[in-house]
Amino acid sequence: MSSIYDTDTFRWTDILLGVFYFLALVGLGLAIAVNFRPLYYACIDWFDIEKSSGITRSEIILNYDTLIDYCCPFYFGELIFPTLRSSVSGLSHFAECKVLFNIFYVTGFISTIFVISGFVSRHREKEIRHLKVCSIVSVVIPMILVFITIIDFDGLFILFHKIAFNNDDWMFDSDLDPVIKILPEEFFMLCLVVIAGTVIIGSCITMAIYLYKKRKKRMTGSMLPKHQNIIYQ
Repeated sequence: MSSIYDTDTFRWTDILLGVFYFLALVGLGLAIAVNFRPLYYACIDWFDIEKSSGITRSEIILNYDTLIDYCCPFYFGELIFPTLRSSVSGLSHFAECKVLFNIFYVTGFISTIFVISGFVSRHREKEIRHLKVCSIVSVVIPMILVFITIIDFDGLFILFHKIAFNNDDWMFDSDLDPVIKILPEEFFMLCLVVIAGTVIIGSCITMAIYLYKKRKKRMTGSMLPKHQNIIYQ
């Protein structure tokens, strides 16, 4: 026999749901990091990009906006920087980045559908264990990434590019592709922090909901007559 509080019986599908939840949060975090342009505009001052690149603030913003517009999944034109020259290999790399972004966006969207469906199904079954599992599964990976980032971001950055791309086009020559001067390593690190932060916040919210629901179920159960507080299996 088990008490009515045993509403969080473990199921392996909860782990799968947790993975989808993680991917959905990653997609959201990436969308924020890439498309929330005021964040980059602030980085121009934080990282002194205007001075280090030798490019004026207005030009930096103009070319950055052009790059972000190009990476949008709903943009189908070519990438042409307004004031900066670019090489064939540089443009090829950004084309690959656009494909990679789209994969993350689509994966995040599909994962969100699975998560919503799974959460609704569990809610109808009056289960809450999935909330705890989703919280734990989704927070483990970003915590590991944050730890690695603190220790060796350069190594993580290089490893990611070697895994994601099958060529060396990402190794820019600033003379041929001056756009790399306005995309410092610190900005990419900040983007990673934003993505990890989004996942961690999502995990904390899910855990908070789980604890609230568990406490509520306990209070509800304690109000029932003693003989109704037992479920025989």
